[in-house]
Formats: sequence, structure tokens, C-alpha cells
Amino acid sequence: MMRVVISAVAAVGLILVATSLLRSRPPSIALSTAAMPPLQELHTMAGVNTLPVQEIDDQSLVYPTGTKR
Repeated sequence: MMRVVISAVAAVGLILVATSLLRSRPPSIALSTAAMPPLQELHTMAGVNTLPVQEIDDQSLVYPTGTKR
């Protein structure tokens, strides 16, 4: 008899927790990203425009020369 009461209380508690979690949904992703400023404004605030231009030597397609014998 005691096991039935304990399992019934556990089941009711589990149902209450499940319904409270389903009821409290987080806000939509679209609503949370709406408060984010545009990317151009973030660049202006960070001062990206004042950084010097950096030239990068692209060596991704450099092949070794012929082998010397």
C-alpha cells in the first residue's frame, strides 16, 4: 500500500513539473535577436575603421620547385 502511495505522489509531482516546464517557454529566437544592433553599428562602436590595413601574403597555392639531383 505504501509503494502505491509513493508512486502516485511521484507521478503527480512529475506531471506538475512537466506542465510547469511546458508553460514557461523561453522567448522566441526572433524576439531575442531583435534587440541586437546591426553589424555595421557594432563595427563603428568598436572602432574597426581606425585599424590599419593588413596585407596578407596568400601562400595557399605555393608548390615546391623541381627536386635538385
